[in-house]
Amino acid sequence: MPDLKIGVLVMSYGTPESMDGIEEYYTHIRRGHPPTTEQLAELSGRYEAVVGGVFPLRENTNRQVAGLQEKLDTIAPGRYVCYQGLKHARPYIEDGVAAMFKDGIRTAIGIVLAPHYSVMSVGGYIKRAREKADELGLEMTFVESYHLHPKLIEALVHRVKSALDVFDRTRPLKVLFSAHSLPEKIREMNDPYERQLNETSAAVAEGAGVSDWQFTWQSAGRTREPWLGPDILETLAEAGERGYKQVLSAPIGFVSDHLEVLYDLDIEAQAAAREIGVKFERIQMLNTDPLYMDTLAESVRTQDKWPF
Repeated sequence: MPDLKIGVLVMSYGTPESMDGIEEYYTHIRRGHPPTTEQLAELSGRYEAVVGGVFPLRENTNRQVAGLQEKLDTIAPGRYVCYQGLKHARPYIEDGVAAMFKDGIRTAIGIVLAPHYSVMSVGGYIKRAREKADELGLEMTFVESYHLHPKLIEALVHRVKSALDVFDRTRPLKVLFSAHSLPEKIREMNDPYERQLNETSAAVAEGAGVSDWQFTWQSAGRTREPWLGPDILETLAEAGERGYKQVLSAPIGFVSDHLEVLYDLDIEAQAAAREIGVKFERIQMLNTDPLYMDTLAESVRTQDKWPF
């Protein structure tokens, strides 16, 4: 019966479904304030540079949700039903919760397609989902983080090792682990985000046999308040000044190909590296890697406290 199934709300940041949806998407990010003509043109230009008017980015999340459903069906057939909930695009987080309830589901688990917890990121997703679940009378628990899950680390180690093969290992090489920056004020809140990212980086570096590495930030928002730094463009320049001619980017804070990876790293950082004569390569993203699907499924299972 439907009410015996457990809903799994898979949450992520979201991306427009097409170039036509960028203004609505940007307006939602700006809490209902439409972007200026210049801001809209800049963001549209970034998407155009990445996707050329063809929009595959939304499919990354769709495939991840489908991959998790398939993995859960293998582990416990008929036990779980996955739904999608996006922070800044339809279906919104609240839409996903409402869809579960409409389908007769009364118990659910939420998980975010981001391994590291911050009250300002994953915490915000959970808050919105919990408020909607409470409103409807749906019992819901959440996976807050999975940043040291052994299979996540294994998948990332494999990617770093594979990417290192394209470099001349007889010459100095710097590995730069990175994640999306957040406002500096999280440090005053004893937020675990920065610590968890460094723990993941250290575990992956150890597994891949990398000793020359550094954690850095990227994709900071453009607000008046200071954001965590240094930015990867600064770190890259510093590496060049110190004589490095080879840099591997490992954006371990992200789990799929999207704008912060395909533009901020593959276009912007790559151009900066070329300018200073540095060979710059990036690890492949997790996307639907079986080990990442295992990580998600096993993390969901830890929250399953209801008898069937």
